[in-house]
Amino acid sequence: MKHLSDELLIHAYKKALVMDLDGDFISLLEEELERRKLWHRVGHSAEN
Repeated sequence: MKHLSDELLIHAYKKALVMDLDGDFISLLEEELERRKLWHRVGHSAEN
């Protein structure tokens, strides 16, 4: 995960939500978003 840019991580998270991917995968992305303190950049929608 540390090789992903912040922008790519956010995009992957939003896309995973839209595609309704596995909850464990989404949780991993959420943990990384939290670790990087990026929640303010995610927004409230799951748009691309």
